[in-house]
Amino acid sequence: MPAGLGVEILAALEKVCDSQAFILGPAVKQLEADVAAYSGCQYGIGMSSGTDALLAALMALDIGPGDGVVTTPYTFFATAGTIARVGARPVFVDIDPSTYNLSVPALEKFLKADCKREGAKLVHRASGVILRAIMPVHLYGQMVDMTPLMALAKEFGLRVIEDAAQAIG
Repeated sequence: MPAGLGVEILAALEKVCDSQAFILGPAVKQLEADVAAYSGCQYGIGMSSGTDALLAALMALDIGPGDGVVTTPYTFFATAGTIARVGARPVFVDIDPSTYNLSVPALEKFLKADCKREGAKLVHRASGVILRAIMPVHLYGQMVDMTPLMALAKEFGLRVIEDAAQAIG
């Protein structure tokens, strides 16, 4: 147990065990509210896993067969796995060697050089998939540089699904 957090963590676990409210109980409701407030969002939704959270986000955006999602090759298998699970195709862009996160300059180069617009659609030249989203992964407590990433997403009409399982806050 991490030094300084053990007492707090054990107390929270005991409280949940004493209440027997293991699923959707008051502790989950409080966590959702706390995460939403911390993140500056209207809602926080507890999921059974980060994998399910990514899958739900892809499904909510109706991403599926014929679609591509730009992501990083340096991540837990669930990132590309959830993309494949909805029938879409992961399209990998290189990482920043100092942070191991998705390289925003590499993303920009990829979008400008390796993709083409066909009406409102952005098509990856090599695979022919229609790019619909970017899935950056925040690793080791380090965030991807989101300001320029979001600007690129807006410029190219792409949605953003952040995999923040390792870097909340």
